[in-house]
Amino acid sequence: MTTNPKRRIAILGSTGSIGTQAIDVVLAHPDQFEVEVLTANHNAELLIEQARLVRPKVVVICDESRYHQVFAGLDPLDIKVYAGLAAIASVVQMDSIDIVLTAMVGYAGLLPTMKAIEAGKHIALANKETLVVAGELITQMAAAKGVNIYPVDSEHSAIFQCLVGEFHNPIEKIILTASGGPFRGKDRAFLAGVTKAQALKHPNWTMGAKITIDSATLMNKGLEVIEAKWLFALRPDQIDVVVHPQSIVHSLVQFEDGSLKAQMGLPDMKLPIQFALGYPNRLKSDFPRFNFANYPSLNFEQPDPKTFRNLQLAYDALERGGNMPCIVNAANEIAVEAFLHDRVSFLGISDVIEDAMQRATFVARPTYDDYVTSDRETRRLATEKIGTFVVK
Repeated sequence: MTTNPKRRIAILGSTGSIGTQAIDVVLAHPDQFEVEVLTANHNAELLIEQARLVRPKVVVICDESRYHQVFAGLDPLDIKVYAGLAAIASVVQMDSIDIVLTAMVGYAGLLPTMKAIEAGKHIALANKETLVVAGELITQMAAAKGVNIYPVDSEHSAIFQCLVGEFHNPIEKIILTASGGPFRGKDRAFLAGVTKAQALKHPNWTMGAKITIDSATLMNKGLEVIEAKWLFALRPDQIDVVVHPQSIVHSLVQFEDGSLKAQMGLPDMKLPIQFALGYPNRLKSDFPRFNFANYPSLNFEQPDPKTFRNLQLAYDALERGGNMPCIVNAANEIAVEAFLHDRVSFLGISDVIEDAMQRATFVARPTYDDYVTSDRETRRLATEKIGTFVVK
């Protein structure tokens, strides 16, 4: 009996939270995986360290000013070094790649994902903004190229795991779980004064700064609602959100007979990463195991979209369709960055997004060029809006 060859992986965003955990998964399964490409945005030091460890054929540093640092750090090794976003979009098309893990943050992940799909590479998708911005375009391209998109977000991975063996059965609805973030149960008076230090303290998950703020505002859940529509071909009214503070039930599927299937486990992103990279096989792991004795009760409650307005804004964008999710994503990226630099308040994030939704040019049936134009216009409008705020 012959064993399967190693799955050859490109990790886009290898120095971020998902990327570093993906490397842990690869190192735990040297018989299963081989890294062909690593890419990073700015963190040259960690990229060099990772490349020395897993010995990819190619690395790309997006920040071109750090090219010489990376080149010098890897000079003794037989590793090609490139720089810039265009280089990332090029290397994902390498013949030697089987699957591309897209873990870049934000809109920047869209073009490399498209180029990987065009080259027929399967996608392990951790960059939810790709489907938020251009879900219809991406899913059509993937279908045309016979490319599978394996979700890495814990919630969408949970839905995918629940659907294995059920693909012939129609979904009645899905239920995405949300931890509620660090401010669950707080009112708008409290939220008006929260700091970035408070917002960056997630109760259950260890994540990058941008997604942690999105979790605190519930925009992360809003983006996941939009992503779920495209991943699982659902209508907006088939996607529910429930707050589950313990983050043990990662999401649920309800079928037409009324039966519910849930995927459960301790909150550890390495599990959905490993499932996406190793699918259809479940690879043995030494991850900590869930023990019911440690969780005598699991709680569920409805979200509060009046206090956490971003969740409702995301649903509104999904209902409107067209380029509106792209507008929401761009405005949110600018607003979160401003919050992290003390230029807008926590509640001001929603104000920036709502203003952009009202002022940015709406396109009902956008092309890729429309998305690019919309993203650029929205970022300009959001930056203008932020300039009108006075942050105490």
